[in-house]
Amino acid sequence: MTGPAADTARARSRRRLRLGKGGGLPVDGRARADEGRHWPLGRIFGVVAAAALLLAVIAATVGTISLYGLNSARADLLDEIGPAVRAGQSLETALVDQETGVRGFQLSGREEALRPYLAGLQAERDATAALRSLAVQVPGLGERLDRIEGLVAGWHTGYADAAIAAVREGRPADAVAPDDGRSLFDPVRSAVGELQGDLEVQRVAARDRLGTAATFVSAVGVVVAVVALLFLVATGVVLRRAVLHPISRLAGQVRGVVSGRVTDKVQAGGPREIVMLGDDVEAMRAHIVRELDRARETAERLDEQTRDLARSNRDLEQFAYVASHDLQEPLRKVASFCQLLQRRYGDKLDERGDQYIEFAVDGAQRMQRLINDLLAFSRVGRTTAGFTELALGDVVSAAADQQEASREEAGGEIVVGELPSVTGDRQLLLQLFANLIGNAMKFRRPDVPPVVRIAATPVGEPAEGVEVSVSDNGIGIEPEYADKVFMIFQRLHGRDVYTGTGIGLALAKKIVEFHGGRIWVDTDPRPEPGTTIRFTLVPPRGARGDDAGARTDDTEPAALAAGREGTR
Repeated sequence: MTGPAADTARARSRRRLRLGKGGGLPVDGRARADEGRHWPLGRIFGVVAAAALLLAVIAATVGTISLYGLNSARADLLDEIGPAVRAGQSLETALVDQETGVRGFQLSGREEALRPYLAGLQAERDATAALRSLAVQVPGLGERLDRIEGLVAGWHTGYADAAIAAVREGRPADAVAPDDGRSLFDPVRSAVGELQGDLEVQRVAARDRLGTAATFVSAVGVVVAVVALLFLVATGVVLRRAVLHPISRLAGQVRGVVSGRVTDKVQAGGPREIVMLGDDVEAMRAHIVRELDRARETAERLDEQTRDLARSNRDLEQFAYVASHDLQEPLRKVASFCQLLQRRYGDKLDERGDQYIEFAVDGAQRMQRLINDLLAFSRVGRTTAGFTELALGDVVSAAADQQEASREEAGGEIVVGELPSVTGDRQLLLQLFANLIGNAMKFRRPDVPPVVRIAATPVGEPAEGVEVSVSDNGIGIEPEYADKVFMIFQRLHGRDVYTGTGIGLALAKKIVEFHGGRIWVDTDPRPEPGTTIRFTLVPPRGARGDDAGARTDDTEPAALAAGREGTR
């Protein structure tokens, strides 16, 4: 191949060589995965998980501290300061009840008047015990309680006990001056008031600490929620930019390659696994490009060969046409002049001369028949009127009509069974059945009239075709010659026994194969002599709904015909 086509092929070969040596297209996708630049997905998810764990630990720690502060402030207020305030109030009430009871007893002298005093004593003991139990938790409570107890003891000794004893002994009411009791009780009242004031101050402080702790807990909850939300948003953005966007870009590039843009280079970014996947896709794309280049070069070579075959086929057709005329014309002259010599000079020739003339005429006629058969053999698959739906029974009837003369001469019979409709070329199928029927009439036994039976059976599904059998009761074919009889120019008998050119069954095989079927001799034992030829007629693609199988032109493309003949 020379010229521009050869230059194009050499340029493509050089480009394919560059692609094979590197040419910027990766051979191993993993070579591009730079471990220092591209993190693997495991590391990315590990960092995200570690950050989430760290934030969770911080949030848990801060939350625990804030809750501890809240619980501590609540305990101070409810379990320590609050009970101390209530006990102080009870102590003050008990002391007032005692002072009131003593005064009432002095004035009335009745024992019933001492009931507040006695109840106050019990209440005082209870309140003092409660305050004493809280002295460790409440600052300054113990010292103030000691002072109050001392003042109360002084009031009892200096006034209350003496006044009660004087009344019970019947002494005058002024035996113990009330002013002495007032002077001794006022310090007690003042000390209890100071205690109450100090406890109130601590209660207010504890309440403030509780409010501050509650506010801190609320603030911590808000901060944790905001940080969690920001972390989720940041995680989504990071994963989208680091994982989803690279995958989407890679998917878009892969779809582009799938849609036919194989020249677009695939470049992936992001995590290492995605980069490696992109490199593998790029290596696959480069391989596809190389294969496409090779396919294009192969297609160009096939196109060139097809054009060469087309030219060769046209030359062969022209040669066949010329040969058929140029060869037959001299043969006709030879036969005609030989016959003319025989008629004009027959009385002057001896028996040997007449025999020589007969040999010459017979040879010329056999050469004519051979040329015609060869032309018919070469035209199969090249000259056709197109595939159409045919009633096979009508084709067989027409073929039987062509062989009517030989049938009458032999006294034979043609039995045709029920035949289906097939798709094929009418002229070729007519020639096929005419050859098979003619062979059955020719190769008959001398003492038995020939009987030809033609039948058909379906093969598998109806769309798969039919198997046709042509049986006779003639001389038969030995099994060892079952394949040889379909070869061109192969004869099992001499010309002096049976006439013919040895092309008939070869032509039948070519016609059947042109229709997509196969032909063979049935070698199964049979009760009576004879031959059974079987062949299948498979509907071509056009008969199954594909328009490519039906041709309406008068000649098949020469390149296809030549290519078909070259494969047999």
